[in-house]
Amino acid sequence: MLKSFLLTIAIVAFVLSAAPSHARPAQQDSPAPAVPPAAAPPAAQTPPAAVQHNPVKPTAASQTRAKTIYQMDCAVCHGDNGNGQTDLAKGMGVTLANWTDPKSLENIPDGDLFSIIRNGKDKMPAEGSGRAKDDEVWNLVIYIRNFSKGQPNAPAAASN
Repeated sequence: MLKSFLLTIAIVAFVLSAAPSHARPAQQDSPAPAVPPAAAPPAAQTPPAAVQHNPVKPTAASQTRAKTIYQMDCAVCHGDNGNGQTDLAKGMGVTLANWTDPKSLENIPDGDLFSIIRNGKDKMPAEGSGRAKDDEVWNLVIYIRNFSKGQPNAPAAASN
């Protein structure tokens, strides 16, 4: 029952987050515009493969905004603290990385995290709609990496 409720909440949150934030006035009968609207957002939404480092410097304000975005769009599956142990993730049958473990992201460049957030991965929806600006996504990468700050490295596996 709890899983169904959380799944319903997640779906509603996703639908609401995908809706435009400003109501558009109803269109009146008018001729079609002479120039068709752009078909797709510019390719700048995904960094080139060469951009593997984060180009932004975090500020208190940018990290507060990143936290807000994370709580609205990511925490429902990845958890408030980034450990990936949520009922929704378990109900979907996915195992998410524990970002509180310093080793979980050590081999993933910032550019790859940016691309995953923008384009999605497996069952994770893309943030390709452009709701978040590029600098907000880069700050989100910093915010996610901070989950493991101050955490001890996992002990090495004992060898027999």
